[in-house]
Amino acid sequence: MTAPLDLTADPVELTAALVDLPSVSGAERALADAVEAALRAQAPHLEVLRNGDAVLARTALGRESRVVLAGHLDTVPVNDNLPLRRTGSGADEVLHGCGTVDMKGGDAVLLSTAAALTDPRHDLTFVFYDCEEVEAERNGLTRIEREIPEWLDGDLAVVGEPSNAAVEAGCQGTLRVEVRTTGVRAHTARAWMGDNAIHAAEPVLRRLADYGPRQPVIDGLQYHEGLQAVRISGGVAGNVVPDSCVVTVNHRFAPDRSLAEAEAHVREIFDGFEVVAVDRSAGALPGLTAPAAAELVAASGAEPVAKLGWTDVARFAARGMAAVNFGPGDPALAHTQQENVRAADIRRCAEVLHRFLS
Repeated sequence: MTAPLDLTADPVELTAALVDLPSVSGAERALADAVEAALRAQAPHLEVLRNGDAVLARTALGRESRVVLAGHLDTVPVNDNLPLRRTGSGADEVLHGCGTVDMKGGDAVLLSTAAALTDPRHDLTFVFYDCEEVEAERNGLTRIEREIPEWLDGDLAVVGEPSNAAVEAGCQGTLRVEVRTTGVRAHTARAWMGDNAIHAAEPVLRRLADYGPRQPVIDGLQYHEGLQAVRISGGVAGNVVPDSCVVTVNHRFAPDRSLAEAEAHVREIFDGFEVVAVDRSAGALPGLTAPAAAELVAASGAEPVAKLGWTDVARFAARGMAAVNFGPGDPALAHTQQENVRAADIRRCAEVLHRFLS
């Protein structure tokens, strides 16, 4: 039987307890059950709601503004990095294991905040959701927005994704396309009778190799775009000239471009080829001019930076809210076997949120 979560414990110990409850995408139920039970028992000042394998909680104090704090409960598949392992001690303590960075350290900070702040200066909504690490249609926020969208409304959204304990503002958009070439099949012993579709993709790869990404500055933050081939497929047999080839390309674009603008840019680069968009998500502008966002930056005591990846801040931004990432851990360690987070960063994030919201 799973031991109850103690939301009043040191958030480092709470992180350890969360990490030792495996919750790979699609298998979050045990963790969601534990989070729900803990919130109902230890945070009576919150209204708690279960939605699938997501747990939501909120205050209703009549404040003039509301802050939504969100964290996903799922992790990528375990990679010989459970159970939790600790190294160092005191200020140098480090927690190692699947989910320490992405993002159970952030979840622990949010759960600690939910239990501790009974009289915050903003109304608060906490959203602990499932299936963030898989396709968008399975993401718990997709279901919540469809079924109970009012629970996502607010003036500022703080997503507890790893951000090195500093505010990472907005996020870049992402677009995945397939660039397709065609040819004519023939026996490789008589290759001149065919037309090799893989060879026809050479100009596609050359354009990718020659591509110079933009590095725009938006609201004082520098973003860095990218255009990369992530897969190439073609061919039917070892003795057949292939008649089709697909180069899958991922474009990460700064949030000053809309989805339509980003797609038009990619189609221009591959002019003359068939281009089919297969996945797309808009980015989110930094939003640091919003009063609540500026207050969080001030409370953090650190310079904000641009979020170069895509996160669910984009979902909140699409609802007309300012949205930022703020959580413990180095995002470069997310999804790696070496995931680890400094205990000091977990405690610092908890202190910053308490100071900002109190």
